[in-house]
Amino acid sequence: MHLSTPGKPIIPRRLSPSFSGPGLRSGPRAQEPSIRIRRAIVANDALLTKRILKSHPEVLHNPDASPEGLSNSNLHLAASLGHHQVCKVLVEFGHEDPDPALNENHQTALALAAAGGHTEAVHFLCELNPDTILRRDVRGRDAIMEASRGGHDTVLQILLTYVPGGPEQAVQRADMDGNTALHFASGNGNLLVLRTLLAAGADAERKNNWNWTALSYSATVQAEVYLKGLVAEVERRKQVRQEVEDKKNGGAVRVVEEGELG
Repeated sequence: MHLSTPGKPIIPRRLSPSFSGPGLRSGPRAQEPSIRIRRAIVANDALLTKRILKSHPEVLHNPDASPEGLSNSNLHLAASLGHHQVCKVLVEFGHEDPDPALNENHQTALALAAAGGHTEAVHFLCELNPDTILRRDVRGRDAIMEASRGGHDTVLQILLTYVPGGPEQAVQRADMDGNTALHFASGNGNLLVLRTLLAAGADAERKNNWNWTALSYSATVQAEVYLKGLVAEVERRKQVRQEVEDKKNGGAVRVVEEGELG
């Protein structure tokens, strides 16, 4: 006897019309270029991606229209997976011309690559367009904040190397909640990221909208102690530099005696 949900008929099992046999795709949906190129990107197949784009240039951006999607383009997908060779192919075909593609959260492909810690993809996208490093999403976050939030120190160093205006200004920026990259790094607890940000000029005393400093979000006791030590070291070095500068300025001043006046 077969059991079924009340009100729902029993549907006999049968093969999907998209398949004619094990491993053989024959239905029209399986042949859609938009699906084929997504599969090629996920498989990290740059050559297949290039062949599909040559035959179907209209699927270059191919934003994800599924209910779960965020209108991520092909480059968003490739960057989020760290498939930098596929990223290169998409860019060669003009994916980022004239402006970087944004998803529904206004995130760039670089932001997704930084959040995922994909070093090679980040390096390529930084060289392509350094201005996207500081591009903010709907929450006010940029790629530097995403890398810090994920605890990706190598990615962070690449971003700070290429960022327009220099790293000191970049690490001072805050999102809509007032959180800086240091707030995110403290919450993550990655010690290397904390050191990199403070070395770049991050302000440990900067407070967010709730009047909390980065130290307040320390993920572990170890991270809290480490951050306090780093802050103390930074302050000590500032003081030493100031003392050296004061001595230089003082040494350049010559006191003129009263008898020397003409």
